[in-house]
Amino acid sequence: MLPNIPLLGFAAYSGTGKTTLLEALLPKLTQRGLRVGALKHAHHDFDIDKPGKDSYRLRKAGANQMVIASHLRYAKITETPENEAEFATLLQQFDIEHLDIILVEGCKNIAFPKIELHRESVGKPWLYPHDDSIIAVASDQPLSATSHQLTYLNINDIDAIATFVTEYVKPQVSAPLEKQKQSGSCDTEHQHQSLSVNAAIKRITDSLTPVSGTESVPLNHAQHRTISDVVTSSINVPAFCNSAMDGYAIRSADIEHTEFKVVANVLAGHHYSECIQSGQAVKIMTGAPLPEGADTVIMREQAQEENGMVRFPNAAIKAGQNVRQPGEDLQIGQTVFESGQQIGSAELGMLAALGLDSVNVKRRLKVAVFSTGDEVFEPGNHPSAHGLFDANRYSLKGLLTRLHCDVLDMGILPDNLAVITDSLTDMAKHVDLIVTSGGVSVGDADFVKQAMESTGQVNFWRINMRPGRPLAFGRIKDTPIFGLPGNPVAAMVSFINFVEPAVYKMQGDLTWQPLKTQAKAVEKMRSRQGRTEFSRGIYTVNPQGQLTVSTTGHQGSGLLHSMSQANCLIEIAEQVDTIKPGEYVTIIPLQGRI
Repeated sequence: MLPNIPLLGFAAYSGTGKTTLLEALLPKLTQRGLRVGALKHAHHDFDIDKPGKDSYRLRKAGANQMVIASHLRYAKITETPENEAEFATLLQQFDIEHLDIILVEGCKNIAFPKIELHRESVGKPWLYPHDDSIIAVASDQPLSATSHQLTYLNINDIDAIATFVTEYVKPQVSAPLEKQKQSGSCDTEHQHQSLSVNAAIKRITDSLTPVSGTESVPLNHAQHRTISDVVTSSINVPAFCNSAMDGYAIRSADIEHTEFKVVANVLAGHHYSECIQSGQAVKIMTGAPLPEGADTVIMREQAQEENGMVRFPNAAIKAGQNVRQPGEDLQIGQTVFESGQQIGSAELGMLAALGLDSVNVKRRLKVAVFSTGDEVFEPGNHPSAHGLFDANRYSLKGLLTRLHCDVLDMGILPDNLAVITDSLTDMAKHVDLIVTSGGVSVGDADFVKQAMESTGQVNFWRINMRPGRPLAFGRIKDTPIFGLPGNPVAAMVSFINFVEPAVYKMQGDLTWQPLKTQAKAVEKMRSRQGRTEFSRGIYTVNPQGQLTVSTTGHQGSGLLHSMSQANCLIEIAEQVDTIKPGEYVTIIPLQGRI
């Protein structure tokens, strides 16, 4: 999250004189009473410390973070060899309570308000035609007529630039800019405005509630189901005092003894019925109950047994070691799982350890899947000369099946508003969720949105993403419906981002979080600022143990084969337009999802 303080960048190509201009600008700003923070992004390695100084020596000795202070100033130096610090993280280092504005030199591929610096002699192209976050241009060359909305400043008139910055900081200027920034980034209520991916996900999940209805299922069929009722333990786990390893049980009062008589050999599932006496030991296996009187176990590897006697010559024995106490894992009445916990392998084992052979779970979600379009044909049939086989319905059924839904395949709907409306209305009576593909853009035959509007409610938006910008989400009567794009890759990417979290929410799984991680790019990747880009990618682990990622190649939204080649989606955030080789980018692993 960016700090709540005016930010203003100075973006330019190398050689334009960013630092020289800021060096001249800062005194004029401070003379006007502004408290200024400055952030400079360097594209090369740098060190602000000097070899031989104490702080330098301590860093080189291994200090990951180093703070050096005097009566005049202090500085914090943080080593980031694995991951370059994110823009928001750098900004959070500032004490904004004592600043009026932060000026940023560089970071031109990140979306926040900037002044472009341009000198004709440098010979570089303009930045502003490709960066909507540029609000002014300081140049020695006039702007074209198409850039009339930008403020023009003479790059050599430092006083004029200082006046612009001062006015920018004033509340009556910064507040509209902040409002504009918020509405443009994600969450306007106007249905034709584009939403960010995160805002769309939140709007979808906030509108949904878990389905009602539960059932009891045998433990053997409970994998991946969602627990509906709180599970409490009716027993102590473990139920009795037992050995944590193979060894010898003794009394802690006898620790100082040098030799013990072995009076029994107890396997797991059996017990020694006598009370152990002073100087006695019981050979015991992991999980077997401790004999009465014994409270300490010495592991077998530290023992020397001969002629019915055992010694522990090299063991450092502590009273109570290697013993599991009753209820050490769980006690009677203790909550084991809350409602909403998805059952995985560990949860199955825990339920079995409680002696349960069945568990109450949320019922499965019933989901109807349609494809739409006169151009779409069922595989195995003969399409027209301009037709294509229905890939989307099969991809979507596969995705829903992996989410453990009961899927109803409803086939292909023609480009006929009445047929689409009647089919969706009828199916809404029988299922929890409807998922369609196609018919949600602005074409003459895009009838899904119209059907939603006439029979229920529609929250229709364009998402600031590629692929998958058109998306319809709303309700047919009371049944939620997703109208996904018709392009195969766009449909799958939209499903992963929007339908998947919706399904988990409706299934009552309150523990689910999308799996995302960082990988180092091995090639240059580009996006357009203001939208989130999802590319198909292949991640691997390099010899240094780092995740690296590259694209599958051409990223057309109709290239379904690329989804089968990919093992991740590469997510380039909406404020970034370029990822350079060696920089880190977010990836969404696809194993187990598609």
